[in-house]
Amino acid sequence: MKIQTEALLVDLANRTKQLIQEAELLKEKSEESLNYKQHAESWSVLECLEHLNLYGRFYLPEIKKRISEQLALSSPSIPLQRGKSNPVFKSGWLGNYFANSMLPKAKLNKMKTFQNMNPINSKLDKQVIEEFLDQQTELLQLLEKSREISLNKTKTAISISKLIRLKLGDTFRFVIYHNQRHMAQAERIENGR
Repeated sequence: MKIQTEALLVDLANRTKQLIQEAELLKEKSEESLNYKQHAESWSVLECLEHLNLYGRFYLPEIKKRISEQLALSSPSIPLQRGKSNPVFKSGWLGNYFANSMLPKAKLNKMKTFQNMNPINSKLDKQVIEEFLDQQTELLQLLEKSREISLNKTKTAISISKLIRLKLGDTFRFVIYHNQRHMAQAERIENGR
């Protein structure tokens, strides 16, 4: 995938803003409703969001660290030309695969969740929604900061292996598409009651 960096950042920011709106609506629901499960092995709405929070706890600090490192490498005597550092983002093959596998589809393929990212049977309250909203706000700030660095050259570790590194643009895509995927799952749970 090849795309203008500005177009990618705008798209990802818009997707994140939509997630914020959807999460805000969930705050109006009762905790009983948000903890409803169709069966013992399925997730509740809050478990869907907690799953995303677990990923956010890894990816947001990782992204922030890599952006800070890249900004520190910039020469203070040469002011950054906004948007000039990476006019075109070219996805890596692995990053593109991971990101595209997360895109919400009409009929989602089931995926196995790693045990440490599985919130099943957790005792959760609406604080989960607040954390999710805080993470989305931070994600918007990181998208904005990333305009000053290369989304191609900046690499991040991934949650399943610190040895595999993805381009920052692909990491953003993976995280945001993953958020969308599980928000869609949460909405199906809410609508399926």
